[in-house]
Amino acid sequence: MSRFEIKSTPITGLQVIQRRLIGDQRGSLSRLFCREELHPLIGERQITQINHMLTAEKAAVRGMHFQYPPYAEMKLVTCLRGEVFDVVVDLRHDSATFLGWHAEILSCNNYKTFAIPEGFAHGFQTLSDDCELIYLHTAAYQPSAEGGLDALDPAIGIDWPLTITKRSSRDQAYPNVGPNFAGITQ
Repeated sequence: MSRFEIKSTPITGLQVIQRRLIGDQRGSLSRLFCREELHPLIGERQITQINHMLTAEKAAVRGMHFQYPPYAEMKLVTCLRGEVFDVVVDLRHDSATFLGWHAEILSCNNYKTFAIPEGFAHGFQTLSDDCELIYLHTAAYQPSAEGGLDALDPAIGIDWPLTITKRSSRDQAYPNVGPNFAGITQ
């Protein structure tokens, strides 16, 4: 029996992994990653970096971040504590959903992992205090390849569920897409 169910979203290539919980009177076990079982999703990519993130305050927003090719990365994002509104924006210039966005609620209780392929910007808003996330990346962070979009860009129109309390100065400095934004190619 597989420990994962891979579910499609309205955006081609963007998927959600529903982790299957095994439990008894002592507690439970949820597998975060298994290369063999997730091979249909991951392919020949390798997990090269794992990051752990804590965001202390409810309604804070992080993002929208991405890396330009050739350092583009697939991310597997899981919430270990709390609850977040996790959002991606399709930056693939040849995609039918170019600049479209999709969000999933990730929480420590719903056992979902967002599988975000290359070509998407990613960010989230905390829906509770003290949220912890773990990111599995298929490419190491490259400062020279870093990109981002303003999470409040009206051209994208993300419908954040809460009034935003905090954003970093770096995230606030990211540009709006503008009429000449061509996206990224893979």
